[in-house]
Amino acid sequence: MKSSPWWKEATIYQIYPRSFFDSNGDGEGDLPGITSKLEYVKALGVDAIWLSPFYTSPNKDGGYDVADPRDVDPRFGNLADAKKMIDVAHSLGLRVLVDVVPNHFSDQHVWFQAALKAGRGSPERSRFHFYDGRGESGEIPPNNWCSIFGGPAWSRVKEVDGKPGQWYLHLFDSTQADLNWENDEVKEDFEKTLRFWLDKGVDGFRID
Repeated sequence: MKSSPWWKEATIYQIYPRSFFDSNGDGEGDLPGITSKLEYVKALGVDAIWLSPFYTSPNKDGGYDVADPRDVDPRFGNLADAKKMIDVAHSLGLRVLVDVVPNHFSDQHVWFQAALKAGRGSPERSRFHFYDGRGESGEIPPNNWCSIFGGPAWSRVKEVDGKPGQWYLHLFDSTQADLNWENDEVKEDFEKTLRFWLDKGVDGFRID
């Protein structure tokens, strides 16, 4: 009889890095702090840990506004700290899952900054959902969708000439621009992210 995947029966302990354990006294939790307490986590009888985002982020939405999904935010440490945490977890028999956020990037991500500079119809803007507005001068959002965080799900940008321009979609905060999953670059980039963390040793992902 074929056995079920390990995660179907696993007990998984979620860790929010910012509040878990502060190892350097700066007032926020960090990756070395998590590493230092993994023996206690193991003693709870869990099989794996799941880490909320610890990636580079302006932290407008608890780190789910990711500016670089293949790096560690300095407030939490660095990539060497992440690798050590994963290795120590494995030495204790704990698997490691990390969050992936496929819906959007932070407006600080290099792609979005490039999209702002590139203008209408550009390949850079096609990675997101940029559209012209309705009305005589495009002053009305493309449709009436609402953000989960309240208000319209569209924000208007200023073009490089300083004039009001297109609108971009954000189903969450206005600093979280929705990605266009019909764009092959988006798919390829997320595959790079998955492979990056698998190469660091993570055992799986939780998709937000």
